[in-house]
Amino acid sequence: MPDAEPVGALLSSPPPPSKRSAPDTSYRSPRSQVTFSDRFIPSRAAAARLNFSVLERETAAAEPNSTAADKEESNQAYNLLLRSELLGCASPLGSPERPSASAASSADVLRSPSSPARKMFRFKSGDAESPRGGPAPDSPYSLSPVSRDHHIGASLLSPKRATRKIARSPFKVLDAPALQDDFYLNLVDWSSQNTLAVGLGSCVYLWSACTSKVTKLCDLGQAGEVQDTVCSVSWSQRGALLAVGTNAGETQLWDIAKNKKVRTMLGHSARVGTMAWSSHLLSSGSRDSSILQRDPRAPEDFQHKLSGHRSEVCGLKWSPDDREIASGGNDNQLFIWNQHSDSPILRFGDHAAAVKAIAWSPHQHGLLASGGGTADRCIRFCNTATNSSLNCIDTGSQVCNLSWSKNVNEIVSTHGYSQNQIVVWKYPSMSKLATLTGHTLRVLYLAVSPDGQTIVTGAGDETLRFWNVFPGPKSQGSVNDSSVGTMLRTQIR
Repeated sequence: MPDAEPVGALLSSPPPPSKRSAPDTSYRSPRSQVTFSDRFIPSRAAAARLNFSVLERETAAAEPNSTAADKEESNQAYNLLLRSELLGCASPLGSPERPSASAASSADVLRSPSSPARKMFRFKSGDAESPRGGPAPDSPYSLSPVSRDHHIGASLLSPKRATRKIARSPFKVLDAPALQDDFYLNLVDWSSQNTLAVGLGSCVYLWSACTSKVTKLCDLGQAGEVQDTVCSVSWSQRGALLAVGTNAGETQLWDIAKNKKVRTMLGHSARVGTMAWSSHLLSSGSRDSSILQRDPRAPEDFQHKLSGHRSEVCGLKWSPDDREIASGGNDNQLFIWNQHSDSPILRFGDHAAAVKAIAWSPHQHGLLASGGGTADRCIRFCNTATNSSLNCIDTGSQVCNLSWSKNVNEIVSTHGYSQNQIVVWKYPSMSKLATLTGHTLRVLYLAVSPDGQTIVTGAGDETLRFWNVFPGPKSQGSVNDSSVGTMLRTQIR
């Protein structure tokens, strides 16, 4: 590298001749190759040699009569940013002290070729890397006044969005004695009134998330009655009625305000393992492979009987607009029905095991997720509006339940053999946001709180665990609902 020339010698160098001569393409500048093109773009090589002496600018700015210096001192943040860009100083933000002019030597002013200060008035080539093998230069089209090498105050200019953290342990645990370890049952549901219903043996218990009070709703094995057990529970959309499916094939309706059974509807010849409500209809699926559409306002036990499955119906879910209902069975089939059909309008037979886990997306019309049992282990997505299968994710374990978040485009799945875990997924990338463990047996039951933030999971280990996995509504930010209570281990009965 040639020695740096004194500033005075540079400023006193003779000007170039006034006569223009034909360009000599063989001439090479001492510093860089001059490139000519069809447009006249002046080379900054001569200007670089002059270097617009930063030292003289520092000396002039230090004069007491300079109004420019007074304006510059009035804005410390701008002064620090400008100093970082021009001189390459790494002064911390908020330190207004500047070095004196005598402290800056000519070696600091005439930077080495790798210094940013030497390159500030030079044109750059469009190559991916600089000629010296360094990082690619800043884009000539960038609108940012801050170069890539200097990020003083970058966190103030463009703060990064904080990544949401999901707690890896439950914040509350309830003991649930006699909670059955049966893949085909649905024994847990959370109402819009923030009350959890749990079927334990022959009894149904209600747990208030607001008061943590436990109430025994009914006992199907009381003296004088035929011994029966609870196989499914499902809340109406408004949370006033609770449907209870029994092992004897009955579908009972209970008024929660009066704590009284208001109706018993028949029609099935085997246990009722799954139920789902629309606005006015109650659908029940049974081991007899049929689905009954019931209207509690009508005197008949059911209005329509849907036949199509060849084995037990273990999954039922109405679409958000109440126009379609999806059913999954132990025959590995996923069927789509509408309100007026007696046979399925769509059939999906891609699963290789029983289809219990079913969830409609609240964010995209017609998007349906389904999960298969032990021999399948997959979560599949389909579009019922276009009758098309989308993507498939192999989870590595039995898929027991699926549920979408109503606040963000995420989905949670619970699993059985062999990992017994809970997984939160980001859709549509299906990247894992969190994997939650704690249950020692299959996580067979899942319900979501009314605000969409908390989930409760149940397993054959006879525990119910509460997890905060989803963010709250946008109007509430990411503040978690504290109405569920603190981390206590209590018994549900």
